[in-house]
Amino acid sequence: MVSYNPKDWFTFIFRFHRGDTFKKLIPMMLGIGAYSAAIAFLELEYWKLSDSSHVKNITIMHTMLGFVISLLLVFRTNTAYDRWWEGRRMWGALVNNSRNLATKLAVMLKDTEDKAIFRRLIPAYADVLNQHLKNRDISHELFDDAVLSADHYTHKPNQIAKTIIAKINDLYTEGKLTGDQLIVLNAELQSFTDICGVCERIKNTPIPYSYSAFIKKFIFFYVMTLPFGYVFQLGYYVIPVVVFIFYVLASLEIIAEEIEDPFGTDPNDLPLDKIAANIKKNVEELIY
Repeated sequence: MVSYNPKDWFTFIFRFHRGDTFKKLIPMMLGIGAYSAAIAFLELEYWKLSDSSHVKNITIMHTMLGFVISLLLVFRTNTAYDRWWEGRRMWGALVNNSRNLATKLAVMLKDTEDKAIFRRLIPAYADVLNQHLKNRDISHELFDDAVLSADHYTHKPNQIAKTIIAKINDLYTEGKLTGDQLIVLNAELQSFTDICGVCERIKNTPIPYSYSAFIKKFIFFYVMTLPFGYVFQLGYYVIPVVVFIFYVLASLEIIAEEIEDPFGTDPNDLPLDKIAANIKKNVEELIY
């Protein structure tokens, strides 16, 4: 995730980072510019359509369609941001629940070895969930005593959750935890799997293909028809104007595509590595 100062306008305007849409769109912008120049030349110099009222009236269509496309893009970006923010809320809940579970266990448990196990297992869940959401290979040898199956198709976060619950159940069986304490711990234990399920839903349910394809086609054909009508009002200045309009519309779609899956490695995705490291630090400070 890109760290920045929201009050530094100058840096925003003149700085280009790895995820900037301008870099991604340069080839298409050059193509749109060449296309607009060709249309302007043909209409002004070759066909000489400057007196044709029928061609000039195309701008009326663009005015109406511009309102429609703006509504579509607002809905698109809002939907994508909702997915990004829900992912952030879930990881915020994971941070809080990990702290709560660590705090309760630090007080309830007296044995140093028992504390040491949870000191490793609780942060391991956040780390494994992070790797799981990014589709990375997860080693089954997290610790000296392996807690994950080597089976590639096994759901690794579930294994960590199962190991935590199994260990707490053993402590209850051994009399190191009471039934009331077991009930107190249940909310945090259950929340781990709930958070994992929500994150998987966000990741595995992208925006419907037909909707995404329609927006891209709409933007493309809208921009491709702009030079036909506006060339008579703007002349050859229509070239930078059309390129800029394309840049704005396409950038909104690219930003929405990037943030609708907040668990990847794009510059604007959630900093899951940092959050997982923070959970590990907090748990180690609480359980000692």
